[in-house]
Amino acid sequence: MAKTQSEIIVKAIQKINPDAKVAVGNSLDKIRWLDGTTPIARADIEAQMPSDLELALEPVRVQRNYLLLNCDWTDLPHSALTEEKKTEWQNYRTQLRNITDGLTTVEEVNAVVFPEKPLE
Repeated sequence: MAKTQSEIIVKAIQKINPDAKVAVGNSLDKIRWLDGTTPIARADIEAQMPSDLELALEPVRVQRNYLLLNCDWTDLPHSALTEEKKTEWQNYRTQLRNITDGLTTVEEVNAVVFPEKPLE
């Protein structure tokens, strides 16, 4: 699930001051510092905010991790898979683990196609 701009801003603030009390709108111009929290300079907050590439990679990584988790059983020593099927699953899992390798632009991330899961 994509994070809202206000969630991204709060996370950036909390990297600097985990105890910060703030109310945040949808931009850096809409921060209210609460309960005596010392304001943080805009440039410092911006420095902690993720890049567009990092934001685009997050849902890909979440999906990848979900798919890996759901096929962990294929790596168990006593799984009922033939050697051929074990190899198929190992290749699939390797493709999943490597899916973000070399991605350097948002466009590349948006073009990611997940590998097809082997038949059980």
